Amino acid sequence: MFLLLALIPPLVYLRLRQKRAALRFSSTQEFHRAGGSLRQQLLAVPAIFRVVALLLLVIALARPQFGVEHVVDVSEGIAIEMVVDRSTSMGEQMSYQGETLTRLDMVKRVFRDFVLGDKKELAGRPNDLIGMVSFARYADTICPLTLSHDTLTDFLDTVDLARDRNEDGTAIGDGVALAAARLHTAEQTLARQSGGESRYNIRSKVIILLTDGRNNAGNRTVEEAAAVAAEWGIKIYAIGVGGRGLSTFETIFGNFNLSGPAVDQRSLTVLAEKTGGVFRMADDAESLRAVYAEIDQLEKSEFEVVRYVDYSERFMPYALGALMLVGLEVVLAGTLLRTVP
Repeated sequence: MFLLLALIPPLVYLRLRQKRAALRFSSTQEFHRAGGSLRQQLLAVPAIFRVVALLLLVIALARPQFGVEHVVDVSEGIAIEMVVDRSTSMGEQMSYQGETLTRLDMVKRVFRDFVLGDKKELAGRPNDLIGMVSFARYADTICPLTLSHDTLTDFLDTVDLARDRNEDGTAIGDGVALAAARLHTAEQTLARQSGGESRYNIRSKVIILLTDGRNNAGNRTVEEAAAVAAEWGIKIYAIGVGGRGLSTFETIFGNFNLSGPAVDQRSLTVLAEKTGGVFRMADDAESLRAVYAEIDQLEKSEFEVVRYVDYSERFMPYALGALMLVGLEVVLAGTLLRTVP
């Protein structure tokens, strides 16, 4: 419809070229000396009204509309439980982007980037249902499975190293088993959060375990936890944090410290292999980010957005404006701005 605007300049040109009736005078010099009145200066107003009316009519024909967009998110994501070791050994210091941080703080930093994205290799997990479990001697749920990731990162800040000796330990089996139980009931948790049936479909369930030690506390062994996760179809990505360290063994003769690999790589390998996941070592921040990037590629989410728009017509004001201008043109041309002949 806007192509009709191209017709207006030719119409104006033809109107200006149109010959009008005239009276012959021997000289018009006296008329020029007399000057012009206000009415004479406004003689072009009706023509201007007509041009503007044509513009408004073309806009009305183009059918302007105002749309209100409604968005319905239909998601198919992954339910992820982060299982974080907070035993005292996670207090060992590591270098992270020019800072000296504890292993736990480094894990928390990289985990935040994994969830929210770092605008580099980690795109974030906006469509995933994510929760958190931490463990030392005992396993605790830090944050239930949620799609509100800002809330999740707030809970992450509350995770701290075990301070009490009676609380210290490394209950890997209990931590994994608790996370598996939370994932096993993820659908019910999501339904409660949404107040009924949810549109969100859980595509797969994953545990990401981060620890720098070996299982030496709790009620479940690593093998038992792996069996539970495998039975419920939960995949485990096990990440060993740090390098060599001191391992403490309790015997009837007392506690003995042995230097060697702090991470129980055999047990973590069992966890991963029994559930279809992978085991990786992360000796520093860069290798930990690389492991997260690998997981990011292995576990993909799908996100579908259904959009529909309610439109309301907006052509009427333009049409009424054009009608009013045409009416004013007719009235003025026949009264105040009437020309003779």
